[in-house]
Amino acid sequence: MGFRFGVESMTKIVVEVGDAPELDSLLAERIYEFNAAATGCRDAELFRIVRKSESGELEAGLSGYTWARCCFVSYLWVSEPLRGKGLGTALLSAAEEHAAGKGCLLVLLSSHSFQAPEFYARRGYQQVARIEDHPVGHASFFFSKRLDDR
Repeated sequence: MGFRFGVESMTKIVVEVGDAPELDSLLAERIYEFNAAATGCRDAELFRIVRKSESGELEAGLSGYTWARCCFVSYLWVSEPLRGKGLGTALLSAAEEHAAGKGCLLVLLSSHSFQAPEFYARRGYQQVARIEDHPVGHASFFFSKRLDDR
């Protein structure tokens, strides 16, 4: 499916579905180049924190990035049998320590209403936005926590 812009334009915009890690990586790189040029901050770093079983299977993990004295937690997951045992808190604390060690002043993250917004609130995260119907019938919450208040 293509869309044409302008009478003389031959450029087509195409909607594609499915994973595209190479494109995602390229787009992230291009946006980072722009952001770094605009801010002068060129210190972005992806990070991950994992817990594996003795057999090497992933039991819990967190991934995110630091950039410009901020940290963004992209994903935090704990396997069902280990939930409610403090592992999520340990992962989040490790991310905060990592971020603080990188000089970050702020941690940002999001959660759906059916996930863990109360978990983050109990750990000192402040709700800064709520988006209704994302997904429909639920909400998305965006949280921040200052590390310079520690």
